[in-house]
Amino acid sequence: MTSPEGYDKYAFEPYAVTADLTVLTLRAGTLQVLLVERGQEPYAGRWALPGGFVLPDESAEEAAWRELAEETGVTDASGLHLEQLRTYSEPGRDPR
Repeated sequence: MTSPEGYDKYAFEPYAVTADLTVLTLRAGTLQVLLVERGQEPYAGRWALPGGFVLPDESAEEAAWRELAEETGVTDASGLHLEQLRTYSEPGRDPR
């Protein structure tokens, strides 16, 4: 893909986008949420929603499936439903 004439991709500061998942299920009639223990700072050792950075060559949905597999070992997506429910875009919401 070529850039349109006059477009300078360096004119805008790069920024990071993450895909975070809220995984819900019912067990014995009780709503459960999947949490992972953070392995890195910030907040290493604390519980968090699974998720991570969207890579330059993938969509947010692809990143969500990849992060789910990487952080939880869940690789069989049959029977799972994934949808984007909300976008949080406040610049300071993540300390990284």
